[in-house]
Amino acid sequence: MNANAVIFDVQNQFKPLPKAFNKKKFLLSYGVVNDPFLSEIQNFSKKQCLGRDPWPEIKNVNAWMISAETAHFMKMGGLGMVASELPEVFNEAFAQNGDEISVLTPLYLGNTGKKKTLFNDENIYLGSENKEINLQKIMTLIVPFLSEKQALVKYKVNVYLGEFNHVKHVFFENNRFFSINPHKDNPSAQDGCYVYNEFGVNEVERFAFFSKSVYCLLKEVLEGKISQITPPNVLLANDWHSGAISGLTKYLSDALLLKQKISPDLANKLKTLPIVHIAHHLGYQGWDFHNTAKILNSLYEDAATLVFKNAKAIKNSNPRATNTLIVHDTYNQASCNFHLADRVVTVSKNYMEEVSKELGFGFDFRDILKIRKDHRTFFGIVNGYEKKFISPNKDKISAINDYFKVTDFRVFDENQLDAKNHNKEEFIKLISKIAADKTYKDSVIPLIDTYKFEDISQEVKNPAQTPILCATSRLVEQKGYDILAQAFLKIVHQFDDFKKELPILVLGGAGDDKNFAMLQNLKDKVAQINPKAAKRIFVFRGYRDQFAYAIQLASDFYFMPCRFEPCGLTQMEAMAKGTLPIAMSTGGLVDTVEDGIDGFRTEVFFADGRRVYGANLTAQRLKNNVNAYAETLQKALNTFYENANVITEMKKNAMMKDFGWNVKDGSLYKYYNLLKFGHL
Repeated sequence: MNANAVIFDVQNQFKPLPKAFNKKKFLLSYGVVNDPFLSEIQNFSKKQCLGRDPWPEIKNVNAWMISAETAHFMKMGGLGMVASELPEVFNEAFAQNGDEISVLTPLYLGNTGKKKTLFNDENIYLGSENKEINLQKIMTLIVPFLSEKQALVKYKVNVYLGEFNHVKHVFFENNRFFSINPHKDNPSAQDGCYVYNEFGVNEVERFAFFSKSVYCLLKEVLEGKISQITPPNVLLANDWHSGAISGLTKYLSDALLLKQKISPDLANKLKTLPIVHIAHHLGYQGWDFHNTAKILNSLYEDAATLVFKNAKAIKNSNPRATNTLIVHDTYNQASCNFHLADRVVTVSKNYMEEVSKELGFGFDFRDILKIRKDHRTFFGIVNGYEKKFISPNKDKISAINDYFKVTDFRVFDENQLDAKNHNKEEFIKLISKIAADKTYKDSVIPLIDTYKFEDISQEVKNPAQTPILCATSRLVEQKGYDILAQAFLKIVHQFDDFKKELPILVLGGAGDDKNFAMLQNLKDKVAQINPKAAKRIFVFRGYRDQFAYAIQLASDFYFMPCRFEPCGLTQMEAMAKGTLPIAMSTGGLVDTVEDGIDGFRTEVFFADGRRVYGANLTAQRLKNNVNAYAETLQKALNTFYENANVITEMKKNAMMKDFGWNVKDGSLYKYYNLLKFGHL
């Protein structure tokens, strides 16, 4: 495109979007345009979703993993694990051949009360996960972004480079946007990098600024201005947090070229740089109605109106998703990459099918993802997991025993399951000590709220024959704790006059008041029905890695009654410890749990009242997820009590299963093909 040929026609259209434009009724229409600049913007989404441009020839992969979370320095969930583990195993496997992934992430500073980071005068950064990295400052970026007063400010962002586990890490430091010191109005459920911070910056604005910072760095690197960083030839955008990056490379680059602020060569490099967007689960998209105009003006500056009015989405049947930058009337950070990334990948094959078929899973992007799947620009790759980090190994068990002081947990594998029964006995001792000794409780699980913990050390006569069932996932609606509670209440009467050992339930994790109260209510309701059974229910809120590990170490079963689960890592963690998932048949749970072989899965699964998985006759019989899960829970308990040998074989199968990234034909090699060739 010749910038000089069209600059006169559109120059007077460069202006920011009006404040609160989205709070008034407005219509978007896209007429046929003759201007090549406007035409290119209008057709970008269609071109990208249909995969019309060939994948560039890449001799050696040099990818940037753009991620707001990493397992080593700021972990809140599975996407942080992917951001750390995938680059590490990729570099271990392919770096000797010249292929490499680097990680780009914010340098968070502050203390939320649960997450704390430090950066000392020797340039040692201690992340929230207690890992250190030595950093070297390589430059200060200027990143244009709107201030609190809606003025475009040139913010300074310090860029640091370091290496951790053979992976180069690039950190972005800016006190205003990457502070994690909470605002007094920060919601209690918001923690870590998701806090509403002391400067009034929320998560969506924070990560929009992060994407803009990456874009500004990208321009410097592609122009050869920074010798310490090799220019990337593909970008990996890790979930919605970096969802703005493709709009910046495709739209803003054109606008800057048009205004003669960048060269045609740089604009072409930016626009043709392939982007792979990793979608973890579509329930989180980065919505911000209040700041819609502010964020769009921050990202696209004085080109915001021009870009927005021409950011036409690929034709689909959803009137809410006709623009790539907003959904209905709200800024949506995931939307841009879903429309404009060169490839989209989600974290299991079954979840890929769900989001491209079911409105309840794909939300406003179902039709777009169906188009992408049909045109081979959307793929499902099951998340990998490094088994050596989660299996019961000597170092980990020793560390757990040192931490709790009162335990003697033992190492076990599929050939030494007697040691797992010993660990059940040790866990009963631990949970009873926590219940009986508040000082001890506060020392080993500080900041964790417990509800009516009771000492059961004298109640359990035979730990080996006592089923221990647990869940240590986040206390959020997705995880289906309410489904579990209703299902357990359906079967609790069987424990009246029960002659065998009553089950032990350990339920909790970080999360909100509502779900914690619901679990408290479960214990209280069971107490009204069967006080002895209720005494063995342990409900807590909060997270401590050592506590979660100890729980899984001793448990026989792991609850996963999820409403949706794109991949799920906790079932992989549990299986590595011989803890059998009792899972809903949704998302990655279908891909990773084999019913009756290494876990239990529901025969059917419903979403929005509709059967999504399973036979129609079974669905007619069970009617809903609570009934389906109650039946599966009953099946698991019956098998435990009546067929111990079957449970033992299933535990062996679960422990032998390897979800490692680099197993034969594993996820690592699928990502290698995707990054290098654009397909699996």
